[in-house]
Amino acid sequence: MAGMNRPAPVEVTYKNIRFLITHNPTNVTLNKFIEDWPFDDGAPPSNQIVDDWLSLVKIKFREEPGCCIAVHCVAGLERAPGLVALALIEGGMKYEDAVQFIKQKQHGAFNSKQLLYLEKYRPKMRLCFKDSNGHRNNCCIQ
Repeated sequence: MAGMNRPAPVEVTYKNIRFLITHNPTNVTLNKFIEDWPFDDGAPPSNQIVDDWLSLVKIKFREEPGCCIAVHCVAGLERAPGLVALALIEGGMKYEDAVQFIKQKQHGAFNSKQLLYLEKYRPKMRLCFKDSNGHRNNCCIQ
C-alpha cells in the first residue's frame, strides 16, 4: 500500500453543503475526524452506517451551516464518494446527477457494486426539515 497512487483530496460543494473526499487520515490529521464507520472496500455501507452518516450530516449542517465534512477511505475513490453521493441523494439530487457530479471532481470514483447500490437506493429525504405543521419544506441542502 506504500506505493499506492492516491488522488488528491477534492471538495464537493452543492448549494450550502460541502464535503471533502480524501484518502486515509494521517496521525497528524486523525484528531480532526469525529466518527469512523468502517465497511468493506468495494462494498456498499450497511443500513446502520447509512443511518449514522445521514444523522451526522444533518446535525453538522444544521449546527454549523457552511461547514465542510471530510469523508475518507483508503484511496478516496469508493466508500467516501459513495457516502457523499448518499447525502446528495437524500438532499434531493437524482442518483444519476449525484454520481456524475462527484465523478467530474473525483475521476475514478465508484465501482460497479456501489453504482448498483446507489441506483437502487430509495431516499427517505432524511436531509429535509419539517415545518411546524409536519410538512417537509426545507432541505438542509438549499
